[in-house]
Amino acid sequence: MKNATRTKDLTTTALLATILAILGTFKLPGLLPGTEFQLSAPFAVCIAACFGFKKYFKIGILASLINYMMGTHTIINITVAMVFRLVAGGFISLLGTNPLTLLLGGPLGTAAGRLALAPILGVSPLPLLLAALPGMFYTAAGALLLYPLLKRLTVRFYGEVPAGNGLLHNFGKGRLTNDNETSAL
Repeated sequence: MKNATRTKDLTTTALLATILAILGTFKLPGLLPGTEFQLSAPFAVCIAACFGFKKYFKIGILASLINYMMGTHTIINITVAMVFRLVAGGFISLLGTNPLTLLLGGPLGTAAGRLALAPILGVSPLPLLLAALPGMFYTAAGALLLYPLLKRLTVRFYGEVPAGNGLLHNFGKGRLTNDNETSAL
């Protein structure tokens, strides 16, 4: 039975990495130059919400390698994508999956990616952030719309959503026991 689970995980990882890589090559144009929207962002947020940070990060690395080998991304694209993944995935991983983290995870990751891009390009981050605002809105809305579908597929395939409630879920919910009650007084 363990081999079946491992095969399922490998297949799911490869499939999601391929979908993420393909979505990463498509950008919807904006009204102004530099305001395009990358379709992979809301999908990436949903992967982090459904599968957890560790699997999401593996999927992201594979997607970046696929795009790099295909010649559709450069090292700069990969750097920005990795910053996005660390921030968006880390945010969801810390606070758990809920509408607020789905809404804010992608825009925070995008903002961090633009802040990392500014010194590489030698420009002020403000124009990069302003140009990213429409995409941040689309990412937030897209993640909220896409998450129920990906969650339903994940539950159907795995029987549950593998991602936990977040690392800070039980923060501050400690309980005094007899051993430390006396030392607390």
